Amino acid sequence: MQEPALHKKGGKRMVPPTVNPVSMAVIEPLLREQYRLFCESRRIGDEAAAWQALEWEHILSQPYMGAHLASHWHMFRYAIELGDAREATGQAMRFLLVPLGSLTGRLPAGNNGRARVSAFEPMPMPQALEALIETARSTESRAARTD
Repeated sequence: MQEPALHKKGGKRMVPPTVNPVSMAVIEPLLREQYRLFCESRRIGDEAAAWQALEWEHILSQPYMGAHLASHWHMFRYAIELGDAREATGQAMRFLLVPLGSLTGRLPAGNNGRARVSAFEPMPMPQALEALIETARSTESRAARTD
């Protein structure tokens, strides 16, 4: 089955509000792994790696409102922990935007979810994350064929 393409809105790549380009069966283990990487990076004090894991969690979660809200909650809590008022404020604003964005389709593809970038700006998908998604899709596809 061919995956639906991301649609364009105002010339920007957007994640469709009701179409899930990657199934939750593929995304869920990737989300858990990104959160595990975040926890490990935070534990050893690697702030850059912790934020990258949270950003990737956000990108993966966008088509799923509950997971998307959870990704912003994780970012909000981490910003509070770091004493980053600007990031925490930005994440609080995004809590309000997620349901609206999910219902209207205003979810910019690849956006990393951080307060330092526009909540409406599509961004390129990190190549390493794209490779993880493709590997997970292939694994799910092979498993489905053997059932």
